[in-house]
Amino acid sequence: MNIETLVFYIVGGIAIASAVLVVTRKHALYSALFMIVNMCSLAVLYLMLQAQFIAIIQILVYAGAIMVLFLFVIMLLNLEEEKPVTQKLFSMKTFGFVLCVVLLAQFLFAFSKVSADTKSLSPNAGQMGTVEYIGKALFTEYLFPFEAVSFLLLAAIVGAVVLAKKKFQ
Repeated sequence: MNIETLVFYIVGGIAIASAVLVVTRKHALYSALFMIVNMCSLAVLYLMLQAQFIAIIQILVYAGAIMVLFLFVIMLLNLEEEKPVTQKLFSMKTFGFVLCVVLLAQFLFAFSKVSADTKSLSPNAGQMGTVEYIGKALFTEYLFPFEAVSFLLLAAIVGAVVLAKKKFQ
């Protein structure tokens, strides 16, 4: 086992553990903090795949800007800890356990089908992670989806401003 494989397993374990902690914490602030840990560990995994641009964007956009918005919303809503639910939790836990077993079986099946050919990187993987390559791909091959996403984000921002203006008037 070389150092790259060891780092992959350590960072992958951190990513999985922080993702589980995001959905299991009762307090929303702790969930948001574990999501930041998850985003940073994913950025390290992107760096290991030689996708430098995506790694930096992962930290700047998701761990930075989006999480600031999440924390702002959490503080704005002043969320408190949830009170215990008095429903029948045994059937819900059993259903969740069965779903986890099915998901694990699907993962094991999918990973058993991966051939040795797919475990190696593309010969030009180092070039694909650069800003120049991603910029060319965004503005040539993927121009329409790029513009569609920009209009969706603009509509979401306008909607948030309109809703916030109505709430405070």
